[in-house]
Amino acid sequence: MSLTNKVALITGGVKNLGAQIARELAPLGASLALHYNSAASKPHADALVKELTSAHPNITVRIYSGDLTTESAINALFTAVKNDFTKVDIVVNTVGKVLKKPVLEISEAEYDSMFAINSKSAFFILKAGAKYVEDGGKLITIVTSLLAAYTGGYTSYAGSKAPVEHFTRGLSKEVMGRGVSVNAIAPGPMDTPFFYPQEGDDAVAFHKSQAMGGHLTKIEDIAPIVKFLVTEGWWFNGQTLFANGGYTTR
Repeated sequence: MSLTNKVALITGGVKNLGAQIARELAPLGASLALHYNSAASKPHADALVKELTSAHPNITVRIYSGDLTTESAINALFTAVKNDFTKVDIVVNTVGKVLKKPVLEISEAEYDSMFAINSKSAFFILKAGAKYVEDGGKLITIVTSLLAAYTGGYTSYAGSKAPVEHFTRGLSKEVMGRGVSVNAIAPGPMDTPFFYPQEGDDAVAFHKSQAMGGHLTKIEDIAPIVKFLVTEGWWFNGQTLFANGGYTTR
């Protein structure tokens, strides 16, 4: 299914899962607006633009930077993308932050940061998406399979991602009349630099042991699901899809 003449905005879109999603959508003809948070990611952004435009000269790829923890910053991003591309058809939000600590060790500043990044930004990205996306558009947020886990240590992480399920369900009802679908994808622990700083060797081995094949979720396992949801899988709506090789289920 072609995405020619469609515009996809991917937040956190220049590294890891976000970059892999861009690689899945580019061959279908989608033009790409790729967001990154900090200057440290600029070399990755430039390299990805070169890679994608060299392989797919028929598409336009632009990059945008900014901290998306305020509604004004999110609105500025969407306005810039709309001005550059004239429209937005697909929004994929991969922004997230992990913290593995017992509740008794979590500071108020850490709590505020987790909810600003994982919950507040997701809410206002969905709000802006609902405002800017074309009829028939697609809104997707990456959450976590820990939403279905019974475990300690990740309370602030899973807890700050949990509201996104409710945002997804509620918004999907509100925009259904426009043919816009709203879904969340819940990967298992992913084999990226995002994962390892929180985990020791024993924990990594345990996480691997809980899924098929004894390995962590790979970005290549998740990006095709995004492609499916924005093409043939359009009938999914208001759902959280647990894609984790059996790591958790409910």
